[in-house]
Amino acid sequence: MSQESLEHRNKRTLRKLLIWALAMFGFAFAMVPFYNVICDITGLNGKTSSTASTEGPSRTVEDRTVTVEFITQRGKGVNGDFMSATRRVKVHPGEITLVNFYASNPKSSDIVTQSIPSVTPGEAARYLHKTQCFCFDQQTLGAGERKEMPMIFYLDPELPPHITTLTLSYTIFDVTDRVAATKNTVINNNAVAR
Repeated sequence: MSQESLEHRNKRTLRKLLIWALAMFGFAFAMVPFYNVICDITGLNGKTSSTASTEGPSRTVEDRTVTVEFITQRGKGVNGDFMSATRRVKVHPGEITLVNFYASNPKSSDIVTQSIPSVTPGEAARYLHKTQCFCFDQQTLGAGERKEMPMIFYLDPELPPHITTLTLSYTIFDVTDRVAATKNTVINNNAVAR
C-alpha cells in the first residue's frame, strides 16, 4: 500500500472519529432537556410540575380517601428549620387542600432559598396539581426570619385506584451565592454592552 493511500485512509478515519465524537457530545448534551420533558409529561422519577396549575379539579371523589405525607429535608449549607405544619393529611381526589410549610434563617444575613419537590410513588406525580407553591419561586429569608410558605394542591380525580398513599418530599437549598453570581454576570454584561 502506498504512503499516499495510507495517509488518505488515516485522514478519513480521523474525520469519522471526530464526527462520531461531536455526535456523541451533542446527544449527551440534548439528553438533559429531553429527560426533563419526559419526566414532566410522564411524572417519571417523581418530578412534579414547576408551574402552577391553572385549572381547578373537575370534580371531587367523596367516596375515596388518599393519604398525602410530607417530608422536608435541608440541603447542604441550610442551617435553619424547614418543616411542614402537618406531616400527613387525608384528602379526597379533587379536594383543594392547603398545607403550610415553615423555614427559618438563623444567620445574621439574608439568604435566598429554592425548594425542590419530589413525589413517591413517581407515578403519582402527574396527578398532583399545585395551584400555589413556595417551590415555584426562590424565597428570600431575612436575617433571623421565620417564614410561613403555603402550598395549595389537589389530587386529580383520575388518580389510579391502587395509589392510596403518596409522599411529597421537599429539599430546601441555599442558592444565595448562585443568585449573587447570576446578578453579577448580568451587571457585567450590561456594562460591557454600553
